[in-house]
Amino acid sequence: MINGLSFDIEDWFQVENLRQVCPYETWEKQEIRVEKNTERLLELLQKFNQKATFFILGWIAEKKPELVKKIAALGHEIASHGYKHELVYTLTPKEFEEDLLKSKKMLEDLTGQLVIGYRAPSFSITEKSLWAIDILSQNGFKYDSSIFPTSLHDRYGLKMSSTYTFTFENGLTEFTLSTFRLGGINLPIAGGGYFRLLPYGMLKKFLKKFNEEGCHFIFYLHPWEIDGKQPRVNIKYSYRFRHYINLDKTYAKLERLLSEFRFSPLNALLTGKPYNE
Repeated sequence: MINGLSFDIEDWFQVENLRQVCPYETWEKQEIRVEKNTERLLELLQKFNQKATFFILGWIAEKKPELVKKIAALGHEIASHGYKHELVYTLTPKEFEEDLLKSKKMLEDLTGQLVIGYRAPSFSITEKSLWAIDILSQNGFKYDSSIFPTSLHDRYGLKMSSTYTFTFENGLTEFTLSTFRLGGINLPIAGGGYFRLLPYGMLKKFLKKFNEEGCHFIFYLHPWEIDGKQPRVNIKYSYRFRHYINLDKTYAKLERLLSEFRFSPLNALLTGKPYNE
């Protein structure tokens, strides 16, 4: 069974949990570490002959255009993560569309490839911002991967019947972030902080269960999550725990995951044509 592999390309200071101490106005002054960390991810993917979707923040593409070109040249899918990493439900439809198209054009100009996939910053397509689905479809996107069907997070989540990939009425495919039904709740297990927190054996068990049911698992990670030496900032305890837990163990864990399971970019899952077959 082939699973979906994705990376959200943003830097350590652009994470929503750090927003209060690292607002947009300070980004130009921060240490940019995303290039080195993404290079490490690319090397790991090459080691196991795996390909992925890279949801790239427009701000990063603007600062590091050669990195975007390299990712594309290595055969990975380039997709949009917006431009300024703003929560969708804090924007008006017009503001969202402007941010979306700015990122899309920038990525397409850099790579010469059509951008058809989108992931909202912090999975912020929720019940308050489902209007974004039509805007995505109207602007040439073929799929979204922003919906986390769980209610266990204070910033994102959407209660819905499907925890697997589905298609909206307008034809847009939704690669929902993977959850596991446990005790009447959808337990988030798709990657990121959950990957860093959960024991590998537990995650492996959940992933195998997905595949046994004939479903692909949708996995995500950020480059800063393999960077144990990133700057530490003073934020409230819950945010500090989410952001810094097990950073020094993530790379080895990811290496094991890539050695034991088959992955593909999301656009390949969309077409049913795996990249390596």
